[in-house]
Amino acid sequence: MNITGHTRLGGLLGSPVSHSISPMMHNDSFQQLGLDFAYLCFDVKPDRLKEAVSGLRTMNTYGFNLTMPDKEAVLPYLDELSLEAQLVGAVNTVKNENGRLIGYNTDGLGYLKSVEEAGCHIVGKEMTLLGAGGAACAIAAQAAISGVAKLHLVSRRGRSWDKAKKLVSDINQRTGCQTDLIDLADRKGLKKALESSLLLTNATSAGMAPDTNLTPLEDVSLLHPDLIVSDVIYNPRQTRLLQEAAALGCQTFNGMYMLLYQGAAAFRIWTGQDMPVELIRSRYFKN
Repeated sequence: MNITGHTRLGGLLGSPVSHSISPMMHNDSFQQLGLDFAYLCFDVKPDRLKEAVSGLRTMNTYGFNLTMPDKEAVLPYLDELSLEAQLVGAVNTVKNENGRLIGYNTDGLGYLKSVEEAGCHIVGKEMTLLGAGGAACAIAAQAAISGVAKLHLVSRRGRSWDKAKKLVSDINQRTGCQTDLIDLADRKGLKKALESSLLLTNATSAGMAPDTNLTPLEDVSLLHPDLIVSDVIYNPRQTRLLQEAAALGCQTFNGMYMLLYQGAAAFRIWTGQDMPVELIRSRYFKN
C-alpha cells in the first residue's frame, strides 16, 4: 500500500478481531479503485469503546465497522441511525459525515444480496425466518424494508422472545411488511407458515461446526419441494438442515457470501463506489 499524507483511516472494532478478513477485502478494493484509504483492525472491548469512537471521530476517519461485542454498545456514541439499525438495535457500519457519525446495519443487506444471487426473488413474497438473535433480527429488518410482503419470525420461548416481539411490532408499525412471531414448538403455526413461504432461512447457530449433528428444524416433514431453504452458516458448507432439505427436492444455499456482500454494502456507504466483488470473491472466498 502507498500510504500518503492524505490517506484516510478506517477499520474494524471488536474483540477478537485478528481473525477477520475484512482488512484484506477493503484494502485490496481501495487499491483496485485508486482510493487513498486504509483499513485496520482494532481490538476494542465495550468498556473502552467510548474512547475509541471519540478518537476515530477526532481523527476524521471515513468510518468503521463493528463486530461483537460492540454492535449494540456503540449506539450511545452515534449521532444518527438508519432505519434498519433502528429496527435491529445494532450497528455494524459507521460513516463519518463531517464529524457526524451515522450508524448502519449491512448484515441483512448482505444476506439479501446472497439470496438474490441464488436466484431467489422474495420481494412481494413470503419468508420464514428461524431465530431471534443478531443475525436473524438484521435479516428480518432488511427483508421488511426491501419489500418482503409477509415475514414469519420463528423462535423458541426463551430469553430472546421479548426482543423478537418488539422487533415484530416495530416492523409492522414502520414498514409495509406483515410480520408475525411463531413459537418453534407450535407445529401447526410453523407448518402453515412454511406452506405459504417461498424461502426458509435458518439464522440460528444450530448445525454450525463442531455441532454439525444439530438442526433448527427437527421435523423435516414440514418442508416441501417448492420451498427454497437457506442457512446463514457456512461451516460446514452443507448443514444437516440443507442436506435434509436437498434430499426432499428443495433448492438450498448457505451463508458463504453474506460476509462479502455486507462488506460491499459498507464499502459503498463509505466511498460511494462499488467494491470489485468478483475479484474479492475469487481471492478471499473459495468455494
